[in-house]
Amino acid sequence: MLRRLHKSLVLGFTLFSAIQAAHANVVVVLNSRDATVQLLDQKTGADNGTFAVGKEPHHLMATPDNKSVIVASSVGNELIFLDPVSGKIQRRLADVLDPYQIGFSPDQKWFVSASLRLDRVDVYKYEGGNLLLSKRLPLARMPSHIAFDAASTTAFVTQQGSDQVSAIDLKTQTVKWTLPVGKLPAGIAMTPDDKYLLVGIMGSDYVEVIDWRAQKTVKRIKTGNGAHNFRALGDRRHVFVSNRVQNSINIIDQTTLENVGMIPVPGGPDCMELTNDGKTLWVTLRWIKKVAVIDVASRKVIKMIPVGRSPHGVFFANSAPRM
Repeated sequence: MLRRLHKSLVLGFTLFSAIQAAHANVVVVLNSRDATVQLLDQKTGADNGTFAVGKEPHHLMATPDNKSVIVASSVGNELIFLDPVSGKIQRRLADVLDPYQIGFSPDQKWFVSASLRLDRVDVYKYEGGNLLLSKRLPLARMPSHIAFDAASTTAFVTQQGSDQVSAIDLKTQTVKWTLPVGKLPAGIAMTPDDKYLLVGIMGSDYVEVIDWRAQKTVKRIKTGNGAHNFRALGDRRHVFVSNRVQNSINIIDQTTLENVGMIPVPGGPDCMELTNDGKTLWVTLRWIKKVAVIDVASRKVIKMIPVGRSPHGVFFANSAPRM
């Protein structure tokens, strides 16, 4: 009897482990024009299912406790919380107006939503897993991407329609300063030393480097046309930048502020995600309904996976550090 019970327990545990393993490598892709979430198998690229969400899901990110991944449905005016392992819907939060890009401050006390079509930024307090609206701040035109300083005092927001970057004081929820930058600023990232902001200048072919304390541009790093978004390599030194028009990805050394490499990628590379071993980069291709898988060592595309229309955000749980 005990032997049979032990055997059943072992079988049950093995089955549970197999189920967990089957979901452990899920890749979440947002098909913006289809208003869907698509789940892919990270090992094989197989399609594990697609489900509808609100209109125009563009970006996504994990909650600070890593128990959920939040999909921002901008035109749907809601946040959809998914299980980061299985990709299944956990809950929905309605009446979050036009969440185009979202971000948590490093101290996990603030949640910021950039509303591109409403020309404003919404600042929320994040307490016990709940979002409490603190203030809505009007900005110039088309607030786009978000970055934070290490001390969580300031959120930095690019504004594509007015060619500016604004600094928002999180404690007072006021705009501290606004700086003109290049045409159509998009992605923005803080360097690991907390010294510079990197801004992808989508209307040109460079990354603008801003000394945010001095409030001035100190350098332009030439990359490719349509410099757009960033993904760190997790080594606290290098960062990828996607060039949507040039059909390439550059590697920037954040210590020397130099372009140190290039990867050709067709189809309008946009958002990126990196495996935790740093070996494989996944990239959404906005114009050709595919996701590219890149071998980082050889800097070559090794797989192209069909997805829905205008794929944008991409996420998986077993990812490399974001600094």
